[in-house]
Amino acid sequence: MARWVALLRGVNVNGITIRSADLAALFRERGYQDVRTVLASGNVVFSSDGAAPALQQDIEQALRDRFGYDAWIVLVPHDTLSAVLDGFPFDSAADRHDYVVFGSDDGALDDLLADLTIDESVERVARGDGVVYWSCPKGSSTETAFAKRAAAARFKRTTTTRNANTLRKLL
Repeated sequence: MARWVALLRGVNVNGITIRSADLAALFRERGYQDVRTVLASGNVVFSSDGAAPALQQDIEQALRDRFGYDAWIVLVPHDTLSAVLDGFPFDSAADRHDYVVFGSDDGALDDLLADLTIDESVERVARGDGVVYWSCPKGSSTETAFAKRAAAARFKRTTTTRNANTLRKLL
């Protein structure tokens, strides 16, 4: 049985409120096993024998049906999270936030970086395997050039961002 991480986008922001207990219950009702939610920002670790496309479709539809919003997720094999974190290319610092942008479509991640001009003295961005790594000063995660690009509507359905500290809690 494979272990998975479902990363939900837009949960507990902009009026979409889903309690962790309700989210975990939904996954259990769908037959997923070893369900664990992490923080209140739409992170679910679970086990299933299903294939990724079918799992993603099932989870997204169940979220839409139960919670009444245009749900979508990025589904990540649990065993890749350590490698993603180990691959973080920038030095961590107390005055910075380290993020990983996950994509359900590699083309969207490439588009996210296409023709992007950043001030490297402020933020750092690098492409990884199925992810984009990003480091920015604390307090600026909505103001930098990359932050503004990542917030564009065209990336809403294909990317989601997690702080590296959150990802460590998913391991």
